[in-house]
Amino acid sequence: MDPATGLRAIIAVHDTRLGPALGGVRMWNYATEEEAQFDVLRLARGMTYKAAAAGLNLGGGKAVIMGDSRRVKSDALLRRFGQFVELLGGRYITAEDVGIGTRDIGIIAETTSHVAGLAGLSGDPSPFTAYGTYLSIKAGLKKATGSDELSGRKVMVQGTGHVGLALVKLLRKDGAVVFAHDVREDSLRDAVVAGARMVEANEAYTLPVDVYAPCALGATLNPETVPRLRCKVVAGAANNQLLNEDRDGQALHDRGIVYVPDFVANAGGIINISVEREGGYDRNRAMKLTEKIRDNVERVFEIADAEQLLPQQAAMRLAEIRLNRGPRSLAMPISGNPVA
Repeated sequence: MDPATGLRAIIAVHDTRLGPALGGVRMWNYATEEEAQFDVLRLARGMTYKAAAAGLNLGGGKAVIMGDSRRVKSDALLRRFGQFVELLGGRYITAEDVGIGTRDIGIIAETTSHVAGLAGLSGDPSPFTAYGTYLSIKAGLKKATGSDELSGRKVMVQGTGHVGLALVKLLRKDGAVVFAHDVREDSLRDAVVAGARMVEANEAYTLPVDVYAPCALGATLNPETVPRLRCKVVAGAANNQLLNEDRDGQALHDRGIVYVPDFVANAGGIINISVEREGGYDRNRAMKLTEKIRDNVERVFEIADAEQLLPQQAAMRLAEIRLNRGPRSLAMPISGNPVA
């Protein structure tokens, strides 16, 4: 906390066995400090599994800044946050997330060298996160229906910020019928311009669609919402989509809904940043590596089928094997079998 700038923030480092903990800083108007702490701890853990499952030499961490990014964010606040990141001596590397953009990361970088996603390097990670999610949707459809064809498929995108909007555009390019909802009118308006059909909040879970794609905050899959879903596949870019991993994952399975684990589907952003950290950032290489996310999703389904696990459990198994093996001498490119 820093009264002079109004900064109220929490930085969580979950695991550094594979490398420094990398994870974005989220700025959100949390109702309480307890809510912010709950979110940041879950997000940091998710980043550990995301990096490990993707085969990267990175650990998991996250930060949250409490407050409305449209009202209280200032350059002074961001610089002060950077000073706290610097105090951790490189154990935590920050990047952009909800409420924090590429410009903001540039301001934070004025007071710490432990940042990623700078303009002119890997920059905005949202196109990569959206692309990996798009490929995951196709893999989920193939698992659920035998075909990954998107033309004519109905997809509900909940949350149309940077990632959600990019996902809408990819889906529309393939001929999908896209429905969208966002709490921010300007984000929703952008999605409509991109070809999505606007729906009200109470329709997001009940629309008869092929895919429900949560792309906003986490915990949207819970005992209240899962029974209302009318879809074949859940695959989105949001972190921590399951409020309770075992209970809500089982509920989806019992309803015959294919779930693509979020930390596998949304790894495009961290993959992009990992390329920046190799030196000599190459956008084409980052995109090629992101394409391998589909292989990872299919590997998760293989493990789930072979070992009679829920997809979330299979994805965690994939990540834990890598965590227990430790880092490789060089950052490992993703392959069809990232833990081989």
